[in-house]
Amino acid sequence: MDIGLLYILLPLMLGWLLDRLMGDPVWLPHPVVVMGRIIAWGEKRLNRGKDRLLKGGLFSVMLILGSYFFMWKILEILSNINIWLSVLFLALIVFYCLAGKTLISEVKQVFVAVDESVEKGRIQVARIVGRDTSELSPQQIRTAALETLSENLSDGVIAPLFWYLLLGVPGMFAYKMVNTLDSMIGYKNERYKDFGCWAAHIDDIANYIPARLTALLMIVSNGRLSLLSFVKKYGGKHASPNSGYPESAMAGILNCRFGGPNVYFGHTVDKPYIGHNDKVLTSDDMMKAIHINIRTELLMVALIIIVQTICYFKF
Repeated sequence: MDIGLLYILLPLMLGWLLDRLMGDPVWLPHPVVVMGRIIAWGEKRLNRGKDRLLKGGLFSVMLILGSYFFMWKILEILSNINIWLSVLFLALIVFYCLAGKTLISEVKQVFVAVDESVEKGRIQVARIVGRDTSELSPQQIRTAALETLSENLSDGVIAPLFWYLLLGVPGMFAYKMVNTLDSMIGYKNERYKDFGCWAAHIDDIANYIPARLTALLMIVSNGRLSLLSFVKKYGGKHASPNSGYPESAMAGILNCRFGGPNVYFGHTVDKPYIGHNDKVLTSDDMMKAIHINIRTELLMVALIIIVQTICYFKF
């Protein structure tokens, strides 16, 4: 293989394989933890007094652009030192920016826990969802886990890979900052509705194409293109402009129903239903959903390799 093309493709393949093999080991320091601490530090000092909307917007934009140019500069320095050192660093950042294996492991643990007891299931699912889990039934616990599995396939895997394809590792890293900002301050409650407004909207924009691409790849990986009409029917009914698309793809594949009322920060939110078959979800559904996630990841990685190879030889 051409050395230049190898330099382009190898970081992606190594980083993705590392994520599939390792997930996010608790012993390994993670850049997202640093991002979270920076966001928390800034929010504590800026989210007060007047002009919170402006301060939150400028803070978010500065962190996103800063992440991009910080990573771009590091890569420039490393590439001037040693090309293979640069490749290894690129692979490490790709690995850090993906969350496919960890997400799958968490969802498996939810199903194992709820089969043991409802209380264990509630505790386990609380690790991966933002809703109040204290009163969830076994069916609601399993539903919440599968909704999160499909939604975060987009946020945690396909979207980072999409921005990697468009803007390389700096773009992927900047997207991770976008996603972290949204997860920490992108809420519509009293504390964050102004300060986190820009962060939430930027996240919506950054995920607009990836969410729809995720749904398409999920359907292709399942081999049932007829489900496109199902996604078209239900994808836009979600409160989020993006989450409904991967969720509706998964609901269609599993022939189940997502959505319904849930409690967030003490308030009941009536989410529109996605799908109509309120069947009892089982571990078989969970395993099918996991297989869909893995095949979707593979399709996205293959797509990037094909596009990068074509661009390399054409340009």
